[in-house]
Amino acid sequence: MKKTIKKIVQPIIPKSLINFFHFSESIAAAQKYQHPSNKMIVIGLVGSKGKTTTANMLWSILSAEGHKVGLIGTANIRFGQKEELNHYHMTMPGAFVLQGLLAKMSAMHCQYVVMEVPSEGQTQHRHVGINFDVLIFTNVTNELMAAHGYSIDTLHKHNKRVFKRLNHSKRKTIGLQKIAKIIVANADSKDAPDYLLFQADKKITFGRSKDADFRISNIAQIPDKISFDVNGDNYTTKILGKINAINATGAIATAVALGISDRSIKQGLAKLPTIPGRMEVIESKQPFAVVVDYAHEQASMTALMDSARDMIPKGAKVITLLGAEGGGRDSAKRPEMGAICAKGSDIIILSNVDPYDDDPETILADIAEGALGAGAEKNKTMFIVPDRREGIRKALELASKDDIVLITGKGAEQSMEIGGQSIAWDDRKVVREELAKLVG
Repeated sequence: MKKTIKKIVQPIIPKSLINFFHFSESIAAAQKYQHPSNKMIVIGLVGSKGKTTTANMLWSILSAEGHKVGLIGTANIRFGQKEELNHYHMTMPGAFVLQGLLAKMSAMHCQYVVMEVPSEGQTQHRHVGINFDVLIFTNVTNELMAAHGYSIDTLHKHNKRVFKRLNHSKRKTIGLQKIAKIIVANADSKDAPDYLLFQADKKITFGRSKDADFRISNIAQIPDKISFDVNGDNYTTKILGKINAINATGAIATAVALGISDRSIKQGLAKLPTIPGRMEVIESKQPFAVVVDYAHEQASMTALMDSARDMIPKGAKVITLLGAEGGGRDSAKRPEMGAICAKGSDIIILSNVDPYDDDPETILADIAEGALGAGAEKNKTMFIVPDRREGIRKALELASKDDIVLITGKGAEQSMEIGGQSIAWDDRKVVREELAKLVG
Protein backbone atom coordinates (compact mmCIF):
# COMPACT_ATOMS: atom_id res chain seq x y z
CA MET A 1 0.00 0.00 0.00
CA LYS A 2 2.81 2.40 0.94
CA LYS A 3 4.58 1.80 -2.40
CA THR A 4 1.33 2.31 -4.33
CA ILE A 5 0.61 5.64 -2.61
CA LYS A 6 4.21 6.76 -3.23
CA LYS A 7 3.90 5.91 -6.93
CA ILE A 8 0.72 7.97 -7.27
CA VAL A 9 1.71 10.97 -5.15
CA GLN A 10 5.41 11.42 -5.98
CA PRO A 11 5.02 12.49 -9.64
CA ILE A 12 2.71 15.37 -8.71
CA ILE A 13 4.92 16.84 -5.97
CA PRO A 14 7.46 19.47 -7.13
CA LYS A 15 10.99 18.05 -7.17
CA SER A 16 12.27 21.00 -5.13
CA LEU A 17 9.84 20.09 -2.34
CA ILE A 18 10.94 16.45 -2.39
CA ASN A 19 14.60 17.53 -2.21
CA PHE A 20 13.83 19.84 0.72
CA PHE A 21 12.07 17.00 2.53
CA HIS A 22 15.00 14.60 2.11
CA PHE A 23 17.55 17.26 3.12
CA SER A 24 15.54 18.20 6.22
CA GLU A 25 15.03 14.53 7.10
CA SER A 26 18.79 13.91 7.06
CA ILE A 27 19.47 16.95 9.26
CA ALA A 28 16.74 15.89 11.70
CA ALA A 29 18.05 12.30 11.84
CA ALA A 30 21.59 13.47 12.63
CA GLN A 31 20.28 15.73 15.39
CA LYS A 32 18.07 13.02 16.86
CA TYR A 33 21.05 10.68 17.24
CA GLN A 34 23.38 13.51 18.38
CA HIS A 35 25.66 13.46 15.34
CA PRO A 36 27.36 10.08 15.88
CA SER A 37 29.68 10.54 12.90
CA ASN A 38 31.52 13.29 14.83
CA LYS A 39 32.72 10.65 17.31
CA MET A 40 34.36 8.27 14.81
CA ILE A 41 36.70 8.43 11.81
CA VAL A 42 34.36 8.03 8.84
CA ILE A 43 35.60 6.72 5.49
CA GLY A 44 33.24 7.12 2.53
CA LEU A 45 33.51 5.28 -0.79
CA VAL A 46 32.12 7.08 -3.82
CA GLY A 47 31.90 5.70 -7.36
CA SER A 48 30.26 3.11 -9.56
CA LYS A 49 32.24 -0.08 -8.98
CA GLY A 50 34.48 -1.56 -6.30
CA LYS A 51 32.93 0.13 -3.27
CA THR A 52 31.75 -3.01 -1.46
CA THR A 53 34.98 -4.95 -1.96
CA THR A 54 37.23 -2.04 -1.01
CA ALA A 55 35.10 -1.29 2.06
CA ASN A 56 35.33 -4.87 3.36
CA MET A 57 39.07 -5.00 2.70
CA LEU A 58 39.53 -1.78 4.66
CA TRP A 59 37.39 -3.16 7.48
CA SER A 60 39.66 -6.23 7.65
CA ILE A 61 42.86 -4.16 7.55
CA LEU A 62 41.73 -1.74 10.27
CA SER A 63 40.49 -4.66 12.37
CA ALA A 64 43.87 -6.39 12.01
CA GLU A 65 45.45 -3.25 13.49
CA GLY A 66 43.30 -3.80 16.59
CA HIS A 67 40.58 -1.22 15.92
CA LYS A 68 36.84 -1.79 16.29
CA VAL A 69 35.34 -0.93 12.91
CA GLY A 70 31.80 -0.44 11.65
CA LEU A 71 30.78 -0.95 8.03
CA ILE A 72 27.65 0.01 6.07
CA GLY A 73 27.48 -1.31 2.52
CA THR A 74 25.46 -2.90 -0.24
CA ALA A 75 26.16 -6.47 0.82
CA ASN A 76 26.68 -6.32 4.56
CA ILE A 77 26.70 -4.27 7.74
CA ARG A 78 29.37 -4.86 10.38
CA PHE A 79 29.48 -3.83 14.04
CA GLY A 80 33.07 -4.73 14.88
CA GLN A 81 33.29 -8.50 14.44
CA LYS A 82 29.51 -8.92 14.28
CA GLU A 83 28.24 -9.11 10.68
CA GLU A 84 24.73 -9.06 9.25
CA LEU A 85 23.54 -8.96 5.67
CA ASN A 86 22.05 -5.72 4.35
CA HIS A 87 18.34 -6.53 4.10
CA TYR A 88 17.25 -2.99 3.15
CA HIS A 89 17.67 -3.55 -0.64
CA MET A 90 19.53 -0.23 -0.74
CA THR A 91 23.13 0.60 0.04
CA MET A 92 22.29 3.67 2.13
CA PRO A 93 19.08 3.05 4.08
CA GLY A 94 16.74 5.95 4.96
CA ALA A 95 18.24 8.81 6.97
CA PHE A 96 16.89 7.76 10.38
CA VAL A 97 17.94 4.13 9.88
CA LEU A 98 21.37 5.24 8.69
CA GLN A 99 21.99 7.59 11.61
CA GLY A 100 20.67 4.91 13.96
CA LEU A 101 23.27 2.47 12.64
CA LEU A 102 26.02 5.05 13.13
CA ALA A 103 24.79 5.73 16.67
CA LYS A 104 24.89 2.01 17.46
CA MET A 105 28.45 1.79 16.15
CA SER A 106 29.48 4.79 18.23
CA ALA A 107 27.87 3.28 21.34
CA MET A 108 29.87 0.08 20.69
CA HIS A 109 33.06 2.24 20.68
CA CYS A 110 33.90 1.79 17.00
CA GLN A 111 36.89 3.99 16.17
CA TYR A 112 36.26 3.80 12.41
CA VAL A 113 33.26 3.49 10.12
CA VAL A 114 33.66 2.50 6.49
CA MET A 115 30.59 3.20 4.38
CA GLU A 116 29.53 3.22 0.75
CA VAL A 117 28.08 6.51 -0.52
CA PRO A 118 26.27 5.68 -3.79
CA SER A 119 25.08 8.47 -6.06
CA GLU A 120 21.51 7.18 -5.84
CA GLY A 121 21.54 7.73 -2.07
CA GLN A 122 23.04 11.18 -2.61
CA THR A 123 20.01 12.22 -4.68
CA GLN A 124 18.02 11.91 -1.44
CA HIS A 125 20.71 13.77 0.58
CA ARG A 126 21.42 10.75 2.77
CA HIS A 127 25.06 11.83 3.03
CA VAL A 128 23.99 15.09 4.70
CA GLY A 129 24.62 15.05 8.45
CA ILE A 130 27.55 12.62 8.09
CA ASN A 131 30.97 14.11 8.82
CA PHE A 132 33.40 12.31 6.50
CA ASP A 133 37.15 12.31 7.12
CA VAL A 134 38.27 10.24 4.13
CA LEU A 135 36.66 9.97 0.71
CA ILE A 136 37.73 7.30 -1.76
CA PHE A 137 36.82 7.76 -5.43
CA THR A 138 36.78 4.40 -7.22
CA ASN A 139 35.52 5.17 -10.76
CA VAL A 140 32.40 6.13 -12.71
CA THR A 141 31.08 3.75 -15.34
CA ASN A 142 28.47 4.48 -17.97
CA GLU A 143 25.58 3.23 -15.84
CA LEU A 144 22.58 5.50 -16.31
CA MET A 145 19.65 5.69 -13.88
CA ALA A 146 16.33 7.47 -13.70
CA ALA A 147 17.49 8.94 -10.36
CA HIS A 148 19.99 11.06 -12.35
CA GLY A 149 17.75 11.76 -15.32
CA TYR A 150 19.89 9.24 -17.27
CA SER A 151 22.72 11.77 -17.21
CA ILE A 152 26.35 11.02 -16.32
CA ASP A 153 26.89 14.75 -15.72
CA THR A 154 24.16 14.71 -13.08
CA LEU A 155 25.70 11.63 -11.47
CA HIS A 156 29.06 13.43 -11.21
CA LYS A 157 27.30 16.50 -9.82
CA HIS A 158 25.88 14.45 -6.95
CA ASN A 159 29.21 12.74 -6.25
CA LYS A 160 31.05 16.05 -6.19
CA ARG A 161 28.67 17.53 -3.64
CA VAL A 162 30.05 15.00 -1.16
CA PHE A 163 33.66 15.91 -1.99
CA LYS A 164 32.93 19.64 -1.79
CA ARG A 165 31.67 19.25 1.80
CA LEU A 166 34.77 17.31 2.95
CA ASN A 167 37.13 20.20 3.62
CA HIS A 168 34.36 22.41 5.01
CA SER A 169 33.14 19.87 7.56
CA LYS A 170 34.20 19.97 11.20
CA ARG A 171 37.73 18.76 11.98
CA LYS A 172 37.69 16.09 14.66
CA THR A 173 39.99 15.35 17.55
CA ILE A 174 39.73 11.68 18.57
CA GLY A 175 41.94 10.21 21.29
CA LEU A 176 43.95 13.47 21.43
CA GLN A 177 44.71 13.06 17.71
CA LYS A 178 43.66 15.62 15.10
CA ILE A 179 42.04 13.79 12.20
CA ALA A 180 43.06 14.90 8.70
CA LYS A 181 40.71 15.24 5.74
CA ILE A 182 41.92 12.89 2.98
CA ILE A 183 40.98 12.19 -0.65
CA VAL A 184 42.05 8.89 -2.23
CA ALA A 185 41.40 8.49 -5.96
CA ASN A 186 41.79 5.78 -8.60
CA ALA A 187 44.34 7.26 -11.01
CA ASP A 188 43.21 4.88 -13.77
CA SER A 189 39.84 6.64 -13.98
CA LYS A 190 39.69 9.51 -16.46
CA ASP A 191 37.50 11.36 -13.95
CA ALA A 192 40.04 11.22 -11.10
CA PRO A 193 41.56 14.69 -11.81
CA ASP A 194 38.14 16.33 -11.35
CA TYR A 195 37.71 14.75 -7.91
CA LEU A 196 41.26 15.61 -6.89
CA LEU A 197 40.52 19.31 -7.43
CA PHE A 198 38.60 19.46 -4.16
CA GLN A 199 40.42 20.65 -1.05
CA ALA A 200 41.81 18.22 1.51
CA ASP A 201 44.77 17.90 3.85
CA LYS A 202 46.10 14.91 1.88
CA LYS A 203 45.47 13.68 -1.66
CA ILE A 204 46.61 10.21 -2.70
CA THR A 205 46.23 8.16 -5.90
CA PHE A 206 46.37 4.45 -6.70
CA GLY A 207 46.17 2.26 -9.81
CA ARG A 208 48.15 0.91 -12.74
CA SER A 209 49.09 4.40 -13.93
CA LYS A 210 52.82 5.15 -13.73
CA ASP A 211 51.92 8.44 -12.00
CA ALA A 212 49.95 6.76 -9.20
CA ASP A 213 51.29 7.16 -5.67
CA PHE A 214 50.45 3.50 -5.04
CA ARG A 215 51.20 1.69 -8.28
CA ILE A 216 49.99 -1.86 -8.80
CA SER A 217 51.79 -4.43 -10.96
CA ASN A 218 52.32 -8.17 -11.47
CA ILE A 219 48.69 -9.17 -10.85
CA ALA A 220 48.37 -12.95 -10.93
CA GLN A 221 45.52 -15.39 -10.34
CA ILE A 222 46.91 -18.30 -8.34
CA PRO A 223 44.98 -21.16 -6.70
CA ASP A 224 42.42 -19.78 -4.23
CA LYS A 225 43.78 -16.23 -4.22
CA ILE A 226 45.30 -13.38 -6.21
CA SER A 227 48.81 -12.01 -5.84
CA PHE A 228 49.98 -8.52 -6.79
CA ASP A 229 52.68 -5.96 -6.09
CA VAL A 230 52.18 -2.38 -4.90
CA ASN A 231 55.24 -0.16 -5.19
CA GLY A 232 57.32 -3.33 -5.38
CA ASP A 233 55.88 -4.95 -2.22
CA ASN A 234 53.85 -8.16 -2.57
CA TYR A 235 50.31 -8.67 -1.27
CA THR A 236 47.73 -11.47 -1.52
CA THR A 237 43.98 -11.73 -1.02
CA LYS A 238 41.52 -14.61 -1.11
CA ILE A 239 38.98 -12.41 -2.87
CA LEU A 240 39.21 -13.78 -6.40
CA GLY A 241 39.26 -11.86 -9.68
CA LYS A 242 42.12 -9.70 -10.94
CA ILE A 243 39.93 -6.59 -10.76
CA ASN A 244 39.98 -7.00 -6.98
CA ALA A 245 43.71 -6.31 -6.92
CA ILE A 246 42.79 -2.74 -7.92
CA ASN A 247 40.21 -2.57 -5.12
CA ALA A 248 42.80 -3.91 -2.67
CA THR A 249 45.28 -1.23 -3.73
CA GLY A 250 42.70 1.45 -2.94
CA ALA A 251 42.35 -0.07 0.53
CA ILE A 252 46.15 -0.20 0.92
CA ALA A 253 46.57 3.45 -0.07
CA THR A 254 43.88 4.53 2.38
CA ALA A 255 45.31 2.44 5.21
CA VAL A 256 48.80 3.89 4.72
CA ALA A 257 47.35 7.41 4.75
CA LEU A 258 45.69 6.58 8.09
CA GLY A 259 48.98 5.36 9.56
CA ILE A 260 48.18 1.64 9.58
CA SER A 261 51.21 -0.68 9.75
CA ASP A 262 52.25 -2.68 6.70
CA ARG A 263 52.00 -5.85 8.78
CA SER A 264 48.33 -5.20 9.54
CA ILE A 265 47.64 -4.29 5.91
CA LYS A 266 49.08 -7.57 4.64
CA GLN A 267 47.44 -9.59 7.39
CA GLY A 268 44.04 -7.93 6.92
CA LEU A 269 44.03 -8.50 3.17
CA ALA A 270 45.25 -12.08 3.42
CA LYS A 271 42.83 -13.27 6.08
CA LEU A 272 39.56 -11.79 4.73
CA PRO A 273 37.88 -15.06 3.64
CA THR A 274 34.99 -13.80 1.56
CA ILE A 275 32.69 -10.86 0.92
CA PRO A 276 29.00 -11.76 0.70
CA GLY A 277 28.01 -12.00 -2.96
CA ARG A 278 31.30 -10.66 -4.31
CA MET A 279 33.13 -13.42 -6.21
CA GLU A 280 31.74 -15.73 -3.52
CA VAL A 281 32.58 -19.37 -4.20
CA ILE A 282 29.82 -21.86 -3.31
CA GLU A 283 31.08 -25.33 -2.39
CA SER A 284 28.84 -28.41 -2.18
CA LYS A 285 30.92 -31.36 -3.39
CA GLN A 286 30.15 -30.51 -7.03
CA PRO A 287 32.91 -31.23 -9.61
CA PHE A 288 32.67 -27.71 -11.06
CA ALA A 289 33.06 -24.20 -9.65
CA VAL A 290 30.11 -21.98 -8.75
CA VAL A 291 30.58 -18.27 -8.11
CA VAL A 292 27.90 -15.79 -7.01
CA ASP A 293 28.73 -12.22 -7.95
CA TYR A 294 26.89 -8.89 -7.92
CA ALA A 295 28.05 -7.94 -11.45
CA HIS A 296 25.10 -6.16 -13.00
CA GLU A 297 26.47 -3.67 -15.53
CA GLN A 298 28.89 -3.63 -18.44
CA ALA A 299 32.21 -2.90 -16.70
CA SER A 300 31.76 -5.39 -13.88
CA MET A 301 30.44 -8.08 -16.24
CA THR A 302 33.43 -7.65 -18.57
CA ALA A 303 35.81 -7.99 -15.62
CA LEU A 304 33.94 -11.08 -14.44
CA MET A 305 34.19 -12.73 -17.86
CA ASP A 306 37.94 -12.12 -17.90
CA SER A 307 38.36 -13.48 -14.37
CA ALA A 308 36.34 -16.61 -15.12
CA ARG A 309 38.72 -17.68 -17.89
CA ASP A 310 41.66 -17.31 -15.49
CA MET A 311 39.97 -19.58 -12.96
CA ILE A 312 39.35 -22.69 -15.10
CA PRO A 313 41.53 -25.08 -17.13
CA LYS A 314 41.67 -24.79 -20.90
CA GLY A 315 38.68 -26.46 -22.55
CA ALA A 316 36.30 -26.01 -19.61
CA LYS A 317 33.08 -24.02 -20.07
CA VAL A 318 31.94 -20.70 -18.65
CA ILE A 319 28.19 -20.82 -17.93
CA THR A 320 26.60 -17.51 -16.95
CA LEU A 321 23.18 -16.67 -15.56
CA LEU A 322 22.33 -13.01 -16.12
CA GLY A 323 19.46 -10.59 -16.24
CA ALA A 324 18.92 -6.84 -15.87
CA GLU A 325 17.02 -4.61 -13.48
CA GLY A 326 13.87 -2.69 -14.27
CA GLY A 327 12.59 0.16 -12.13
CA GLY A 328 14.21 3.09 -13.93
CA ARG A 329 17.55 1.47 -14.66
CA ASP A 330 19.27 1.98 -17.97
CA SER A 331 17.43 -0.14 -20.55
CA ALA A 332 20.11 0.59 -23.18
CA LYS A 333 22.61 -1.55 -21.26
CA ARG A 334 20.50 -4.71 -21.63
CA PRO A 335 21.62 -5.75 -25.14
CA GLU A 336 25.19 -4.73 -24.25
CA MET A 337 25.09 -7.07 -21.25
CA GLY A 338 23.81 -9.86 -23.48
CA ALA A 339 26.61 -9.29 -25.98
CA ILE A 340 29.34 -9.18 -23.30
CA CYS A 341 28.17 -12.45 -21.77
CA ALA A 342 27.68 -14.17 -25.12
CA LYS A 343 31.26 -13.33 -26.08
CA GLY A 344 32.72 -14.27 -22.69
CA SER A 345 30.66 -17.39 -21.94
CA ASP A 346 30.06 -20.72 -23.62
CA ILE A 347 26.47 -20.88 -22.39
CA ILE A 348 24.20 -18.14 -21.03
CA ILE A 349 20.88 -18.39 -19.22
CA LEU A 350 18.69 -15.28 -19.17
CA SER A 351 16.57 -14.94 -16.05
CA ASN A 352 14.89 -12.36 -13.81
CA VAL A 353 16.96 -10.15 -11.54
CA ASP A 354 14.77 -7.32 -10.20
CA PRO A 355 12.21 -6.35 -12.85
CA TYR A 356 10.27 -4.15 -10.40
CA ASP A 357 7.20 -2.92 -12.33
CA ASP A 358 8.78 -3.39 -15.77
CA ASP A 359 7.73 -6.26 -18.01
CA PRO A 360 10.16 -9.15 -17.35
CA GLU A 361 9.68 -10.52 -20.87
CA THR A 362 10.69 -7.19 -22.40
CA ILE A 363 13.84 -7.06 -20.26
CA LEU A 364 14.86 -10.59 -21.25
CA ALA A 365 14.07 -9.94 -24.93
CA ASP A 366 16.34 -6.87 -24.87
CA ILE A 367 19.21 -8.91 -23.40
CA ALA A 368 18.60 -11.73 -25.88
CA GLU A 369 18.81 -9.30 -28.79
CA GLY A 370 22.36 -8.36 -27.84
CA ALA A 371 23.36 -11.97 -27.14
CA LEU A 372 22.02 -13.22 -30.48
CA GLY A 373 23.82 -10.40 -32.27
CA ALA A 374 27.07 -11.53 -30.63
CA GLY A 375 26.68 -15.10 -31.88
CA ALA A 376 24.57 -16.87 -29.23
CA GLU A 377 22.16 -19.54 -30.48
CA LYS A 378 18.77 -19.85 -28.84
CA ASN A 379 18.24 -23.16 -27.03
CA LYS A 380 21.82 -24.18 -27.84
CA THR A 381 24.13 -21.65 -26.20
CA MET A 382 21.41 -19.29 -24.91
CA PHE A 383 18.39 -20.26 -22.84
CA ILE A 384 15.61 -17.98 -21.61
CA VAL A 385 14.32 -19.11 -18.22
CA PRO A 386 12.35 -16.27 -16.56
CA ASP A 387 11.95 -17.96 -13.16
CA ARG A 388 15.25 -17.33 -11.37
CA ARG A 389 15.30 -20.56 -9.37
CA GLU A 390 14.67 -22.56 -12.53
CA GLY A 391 17.35 -20.53 -14.29
CA ILE A 392 19.88 -21.34 -11.55
CA ARG A 393 18.91 -25.01 -11.72
CA LYS A 394 19.39 -25.00 -15.51
CA ALA A 395 22.84 -23.42 -15.22
CA LEU A 396 23.96 -26.02 -12.68
CA GLU A 397 22.55 -28.94 -14.70
CA LEU A 398 24.51 -27.84 -17.77
CA ALA A 399 27.83 -27.80 -15.91
CA SER A 400 30.45 -30.54 -16.25
CA LYS A 401 33.73 -31.23 -14.45
CA ASP A 402 36.05 -28.19 -14.24
CA ASP A 403 33.44 -25.78 -15.65
CA ILE A 404 32.55 -22.55 -13.87
CA VAL A 405 28.98 -21.38 -13.28
CA LEU A 406 28.54 -17.64 -12.69
CA ILE A 407 25.33 -16.52 -10.97
CA THR A 408 25.28 -12.77 -11.54
CA GLY A 409 23.23 -9.68 -10.82
CA LYS A 410 22.18 -9.95 -7.18
CA GLY A 411 25.11 -11.09 -5.07
CA ALA A 412 23.99 -11.31 -1.44
CA GLU A 413 20.83 -9.20 -1.78
CA GLN A 414 18.11 -10.51 0.51
CA SER A 415 15.04 -9.81 -1.63
CA MET A 416 13.83 -9.66 -5.22
CA GLU A 417 11.46 -7.01 -6.56
CA ILE A 418 8.86 -8.34 -9.02
CA GLY A 419 5.64 -6.60 -10.06
CA GLY A 420 5.79 -4.17 -7.17
CA GLN A 421 6.18 -7.00 -4.66
CA SER A 422 9.27 -7.78 -2.60
CA ILE A 423 9.97 -11.47 -2.07
CA ALA A 424 12.62 -13.00 0.19
CA TRP A 425 15.58 -14.15 -1.88
CA ASP A 426 19.26 -15.03 -1.56
CA ASP A 427 21.12 -16.36 -4.63
CA ARG A 428 23.65 -18.17 -2.44
CA LYS A 429 20.94 -20.00 -0.48
CA VAL A 430 19.09 -21.00 -3.65
CA VAL A 431 22.32 -22.23 -5.29
CA ARG A 432 23.09 -24.38 -2.25
CA GLU A 433 19.56 -25.82 -2.29
CA GLU A 434 19.74 -26.66 -5.99
CA LEU A 435 23.24 -28.11 -5.67
CA ALA A 436 22.02 -30.35 -2.86
CA LYS A 437 19.34 -31.75 -5.17
CA LEU A 438 21.87 -32.21 -7.96
CA VAL A 439 24.86 -33.73 -6.18
CA GLY A 440 23.35 -34.82 -2.85
